[in-house]
Parts: sequence; structure tokens; C-alpha cells
Amino acid sequence: MKKVFRLFYTDLFLTSRLFIGLGCCVVLFMFAFFFPWFDIIPELVFNTLILLTLADILMLYRSPKGVFAKRHAPERLSNSDDNELGIYIENWYPFNINVGIIDEIPFQFQKRDIWFKTFLKPRQRKLISYTLRPTRRGEYEFGYIRVYVMSPLGLVRRRYNFSQGETLAVYPSFLQMRKYELMAISNNLSEIGIKKIRRLGHSLEFEQVKNYVQGDDYRTINWKATARQGNLMTNSYTDEKSQHVYCVIDKSRAMKMPFEGLSLLDYAINASLVLSNIALLKEDKAGLITVAEKIGAVIPAERRPTQINKILEVLYKEKTRYLETNLELLYATIRNIIKQRSLVVFFTNYESMSALQRQLPFLKRIAKFHLLLVVFFENTELKKVSESPAGDVEEIYIKTIAEKFAYDKKLIVKELAKHNIQSILTSPQNLTVNTINRYLELKAKQKI
Repeated sequence: MKKVFRLFYTDLFLTSRLFIGLGCCVVLFMFAFFFPWFDIIPELVFNTLILLTLADILMLYRSPKGVFAKRHAPERLSNSDDNELGIYIENWYPFNINVGIIDEIPFQFQKRDIWFKTFLKPRQRKLISYTLRPTRRGEYEFGYIRVYVMSPLGLVRRRYNFSQGETLAVYPSFLQMRKYELMAISNNLSEIGIKKIRRLGHSLEFEQVKNYVQGDDYRTINWKATARQGNLMTNSYTDEKSQHVYCVIDKSRAMKMPFEGLSLLDYAINASLVLSNIALLKEDKAGLITVAEKIGAVIPAERRPTQINKILEVLYKEKTRYLETNLELLYATIRNIIKQRSLVVFFTNYESMSALQRQLPFLKRIAKFHLLLVVFFENTELKKVSESPAGDVEEIYIKTIAEKFAYDKKLIVKELAKHNIQSILTSPQNLTVNTINRYLELKAKQKI
């Protein structure tokens, strides 16, 4: 009995409508104090309010299960993307109800406004959808779904607690990967900024002999096939396949810098996942290396169907470390692991020429054996400061320093080009598009 009373007490809440009614009763009793002939009316109103409250409680509690609610969530969440979740709710009461729903989402989101209101008729079902945008990889724990039910009288609320505790993993942006994948399959990459690169010369990868159509290069006419068929026939060539593409991700303290809620490491991870998937679609082999003061994960380049899932699982666990990158160890690892000339895309960040000079000797060694592409980031906040007008001496000083840092970034690009090292200087939000553009450009120019 004590347990039943405790559950009844903790799940029953008085509404503002009841408090307003009680306030009106207090006013009426005060009025009756000065006018004795009026004393019967406050008593009638108060007794009626009590009876209605008891009737409301009876309506809500006579059924042990008045509503049902369940969270609809995907098996995993995509980092930095809007992930759609839903709450399914069904009314089992024989009357209309007003419902308030609280979903206990993980603390990482720091949101306190997950409160939904809806109206349900008897036996009506609804699915309430909402989105969450995680900014960190890892495990996210969801708690209870708490449903507050109010009858048409609206004097009390009954709370239902649905144990929907579950843990969802937040992976690198696989939604972004799928978007680029669909566009690559349908050849619509130009819609999101991917440039069409003019092919230089002819690829050596023969595909087929086909009928000549107007616009084909007459230099590709196959005269022997033409003589046999009696029609003009041409050789068709395609991009060379099975080339090795390695994404090397720097996990050092230089990649800890945040931008719009994500660290530079997360931007690099998302771009690496998309680039690896595009490379596999282009029938190249994709591999991965992560590095900080020591070598992290190493995935040799393959073209198996399970390769992208293997890369995804490794990237899910990577975290920023707080020491400087050991480029000497990276060079030794590349020499041991990568046996043929490959495209090595190195995601890192340089803020000054001195930071580059410490690593440049090892970058030059890597570039001797492979096509090295160094990808690093613009400091967009400093760029805003350098482009804004200065109003006083202090702002002029700050603007000058910001312009110096921006100029150093451009000097880094020139220094890398001097040693025949490809580079991309990009803002974090344009990282994926710019990286794919350069990969397609290098393939079109047959540099790998």
C-alpha cells in the first residue's frame, strides 16, 4: 500500500488551472468574510473544485496503462550532421488528452528544451520528429521518455515514465559520405562545388572498342576494327584504376583547434572518410594512417567492399593527442607500408613558417617517392579580423598581427610548392569539396 501511494504521489502533478481555481476560492472566501449572506457560494465552488479534481484523478488513474511511448532512433548517429529521431506515442484512454513529452537526451548536447506538446484523440497515434546535431564522436547515452497526460478537465497531470535508456555511437559523418557517394554515382558532383577537370592527353587504361560518334577524337579511331566492321570504330579509354590513395591524419595538438563546434581533427576525419569512399568508387585503393608522437592506426590500401567500414570503425575511435607530430616516424612507416608510388594526402595544420621548417625535411623525403598533398587550414577568425576596418591604434595593431599570420599561411603554400609538394589551404567548411577537387584534378592530369 505504501509503495502504491508513493507511486501515485510522485506521478501526480497539479496544473495551473487548479491553482487558479483555488485562488478564486480564496478570493470568494475573503469576499464572504465581509458579506455573510455570500458565504454559501465559496463553499459550493470549493466543493465543486474538489469533486472535479477527484474525478480528474479517477479518469487518469483508472487505467493502469493510458498511453504508450517509444523512441525511434537510428543505430548510430552521424557526427556534425542533423540526425532525425522520433517519439512514437499512442493514446489508450477513451477520451481526448493533452500530452507533454520530455526526452532525456545525452548531456553532450547541453539542451534543456526537448519538450513537445501534442493533442491525441482516443486510440490516435502520432510520431513526433526532431533532430540532434552531435559535434563529438563517441558514445551518447539516452535516458527516460517522460510523458505528462492531462484530461479534458485539465486540473491534474499524470506522469508516465518509459524506460528507453539506450547508448548510441556517434561515428564520423557517414551521412556526408553517402551524399557525396550518390552524387559521384550520378555524376552530379558539380552541384556541390566539385569542378569538372579537363583531361590532359589520353589515359593508358583501355576500356573498349565502340562505334564512332560525332565529337569523338579522330586520333582514337581503330582502323583494324573499322576495316572488319565496315563502320568507323574508336578506342575508348578510362581513368587508370587501382591507384593507391592514402589519407594521413595528424592527431597532434595542432588539430585540437575548434571551429563551429568541431575540432580540426573531426573535419579531417570527415573529409578522409568521404575521400576514401570516392577513391573506392573510382576503383582506386584507399588506405589510412593516423599519427601524432607515435603511429596510431594503419590500414593498408585495398579495394574490398569492407574497406570503407574498416576505415569508419578506426576513425570512430581516434582522439587528439597533446604532443607534436613525429614526422620521422611517419616517414619510416610510409617507406615500410607503401611499396608503390601513391597519392598521400596529409591532413595537418601549420600556424607559422617555423612549424613547417621543423617538418619540411621529412615532407621532402616523402615527396621523393610519392605524390604528397599537404592539406592545412585557414584561420577564419583571424581572416575576419584582418579584413575588418580598424578604428583606433589598438585595432590597427591587432589587424597587423592578423595579417601577418594570414601572410605566413600563403608563404607556407609557396614554400611547399618550391619543393614540388602539392598543398591545399582551405577553410574547415570547404575542406571536403576542395580535397575531392584536387584528387580528381590529379587523376585527370595523370600525376598518379
